Amino acid sequence: MKIIIQKLNPFGLLITPREKETSIESLEIEELKKFFNKEYLLLLRGFKTFHNSEHFSLYCESWGEVSLWPFGKVLELIEQDNPQDHIFANSAIPLHWDGMFREQIPEYQIFHCKKAPSTQDGGKTTFSNTVSALSNMTNEFRGKCENITGIYQREMEFYHSKVTSPIICKHPYKDFSVIRYNEPHFDRNGEFINPSLFQFIGIDKKELKNFQVKIKESLYSSQNFYSHEWKDGDVVIADNFSLLHGREEFTSKSSRHLQRVQVLSNPPFNNPNLESYR
Repeated sequence: MKIIIQKLNPFGLLITPREKETSIESLEIEELKKFFNKEYLLLLRGFKTFHNSEHFSLYCESWGEVSLWPFGKVLELIEQDNPQDHIFANSAIPLHWDGMFREQIPEYQIFHCKKAPSTQDGGKTTFSNTVSALSNMTNEFRGKCENITGIYQREMEFYHSKVTSPIICKHPYKDFSVIRYNEPHFDRNGEFINPSLFQFIGIDKKELKNFQVKIKESLYSSQNFYSHEWKDGDVVIADNFSLLHGREEFTSKSSRHLQRVQVLSNPPFNNPNLESYR
């Protein structure tokens, strides 16, 4: 085989080449999709990757229809000097799912690391396996979660949306349930730029804090949580239907530079939870 396959802990696969200078484009997409469907996350490391953003987006199109944004296909995740939103700052980002505020929710998140921060600078991307989290919950707590619905509102440069989503939902195309939860960000210093607005129904206000503590414990449990430390050239392909993801804080002005493309499912999944969008 051209590749070496190793398990990541606690989920996902690390795929590396047996020979130097092996191109990522030599890997069969259908074979990668088979691994992806079982493991939810693939880390392709040590391959020759992409000359530029156009080359990266062309590769992503081999996975399916790319989700278009006003800025195009590739989001450059790099700290800005005067960010108007937290995605372009250096702060931690709480767990969420991509596309939750848009008309279609992508299945694949494909990240390419153009430049990794040094280890001491932080900036890991975090992933929580919600399928595993549900299977590891007590029946009592899962029962509580099944009665709770989150209402989220967010306004930024690219949209102004309101979403109402049960905490536990059926996977769009598979016969199992997942967690859809946008973790509130409690920023006591007021430094988290442009946060979402949150409301939870189906639970008494006196019980809400305890619920938030318990679901955080579940999502961040070592059984369900993977924190990815980037290396130059890494490509990570993550299941946006089954996982939640976030980001650790990183040192301002560090070298962290990721690119992200979102790829739709086949057929595309129209957002069932979107109440308003503009």
